[in-house]
Amino acid sequence: MGFARTCSVALVGVEGVVVEVQADLEPGLATFTLVGLPDKSLVESRDRVRAAVVNSGIDWPQKKLTVGLSPASVPKSGSGFDLAVACAVLGAAERIDPRGLTDLVMIGELGLDGRVRPVRGVLPTVLAAAEAGYRQVVVAEQTAAEAALVPGVSVLGIRSLRQLVAVLTDAPVPDEDPAEDGATAPMLAGLTVPGAGGGVGALCGERPVDLAEVAGQVAARRALEVAAAGRHHIFLKGPPGAGKTMLAERLPGLMPPLTPQEALEVTAVHSVAGTLPPGQPLIERPPYCAPHHSATMASLVGGGSGLPRPGAVSLAHRGVLFLDEAAECSARVLDALRQPLESGQVVVARAQGLMRMPARFLLVLAANPCPCGRHGSRGGGCECRPSSVRRYRARLSGPLLDRVDLRVTVEPVTRSELTDPDARAESTATVAERVRAARERAAARYAGTPWRTNSEVPGHELRTRWPAAPRALGRAEEDMERGLLTARGLDRVLRVAWTLADLAGHDRPTADDVDGALELRTGVRRGTALTGGRA
Repeated sequence: MGFARTCSVALVGVEGVVVEVQADLEPGLATFTLVGLPDKSLVESRDRVRAAVVNSGIDWPQKKLTVGLSPASVPKSGSGFDLAVACAVLGAAERIDPRGLTDLVMIGELGLDGRVRPVRGVLPTVLAAAEAGYRQVVVAEQTAAEAALVPGVSVLGIRSLRQLVAVLTDAPVPDEDPAEDGATAPMLAGLTVPGAGGGVGALCGERPVDLAEVAGQVAARRALEVAAAGRHHIFLKGPPGAGKTMLAERLPGLMPPLTPQEALEVTAVHSVAGTLPPGQPLIERPPYCAPHHSATMASLVGGGSGLPRPGAVSLAHRGVLFLDEAAECSARVLDALRQPLESGQVVVARAQGLMRMPARFLLVLAANPCPCGRHGSRGGGCECRPSSVRRYRARLSGPLLDRVDLRVTVEPVTRSELTDPDARAESTATVAERVRAARERAAARYAGTPWRTNSEVPGHELRTRWPAAPRALGRAEEDMERGLLTARGLDRVLRVAWTLADLAGHDRPTADDVDGALELRTGVRRGTALTGGRA
């Protein structure tokens, strides 16, 4: 009888569970049994592993073989267990010293020819292994850079099962040409999900966009700066062609680069979803995700058959989620955003398991004023009935809009603004520098707390630990007494006021800062705080 064990990792969302892969050989009819709650793709590993071992020039043990995945109660899916299963079988057959396998974590799919293919979710699996105390990881060569992002872990990138067996037996390592029987690019192509709807700014290979390309829109540009400085959600309402999409696309460029911890969080989500940009193991810029308005509940918040997969709200974690034509989206789908907007995470329950995914994003909603888009415009011409306009606007529910801090009307661009050759709008780099300075002021103020931006701080903390100037909240409190503001709305006004104060260099919000925050929330002119907005 032969026995060997090694380890791999099962993913539930972006959380990993270390799985012990055990192989047992006994005399009897040659069979291969895989137990431990595997899904169909994992059950098929029996055939992949057998073919990979034989085609690597190693004899397959002709005995009764049982491979167990422990803990058996955790659902396991995917082909990333192939490498661990193969090595456990070879250890039980004494082709490899079983003692050299116990401290290794192996992540990789095996081709029938014995080559090791990369799999999705390498970063979160290695993070889980490191948290469990493992310090040696074996992955496909193509994902070695991604695995090496985890500090304190020794990563071995291999191209084939033959190479790994040679390393474990201290034999000469055979040379495997990466261009033979599958170059690097095709190997990595299987990790990408076509049409995932997520982007990572300039990392996607698209032309970088600049705020200077937006003509006019002084108020909207200022609101965009405030949104980036405090991570405030924003609603852009205006007629078609006014520049709502152009503004939203330039918002990620105004936000500071991700911190190392944030970069790991974002990369882990995109690794699981299969949307990592080629050649970029670490995402360092805020992501940008713009799903179509026909997106389903599962594609937006996460879900799918079996164990849930990350949705658009998770792909936009620490970045921007842009919903264009928001009034055309399903009301049920839009209202599903309310919980992640408050908690910063999505919890999806399924019969096979519970998935918890990060979802701390900056929401940008864009909509026309009516179905035809011309209601209230200077040229007129709206043919929509009043009842149609009311129904159209009611698709964005009050509870959802109550969680949106900034509501801006994007006016049509005038001919002079569009054609004036002397018009000089500020570039993304100029505005981003002011945003960076405001973020630094907020981070210094909240040092020693779990918060870094104004939008994250609970209202109670702002009112007690960091109050506004005396009598600065006068008009906001009056609006609350008249029912124009909810308690949540008042807290959000105070958060925006702190962002305006940070941009202006104030020690704490003044009455003008609060009036400016009210203006950004209601669209009604309250003070002079925004008149200094730069063109």
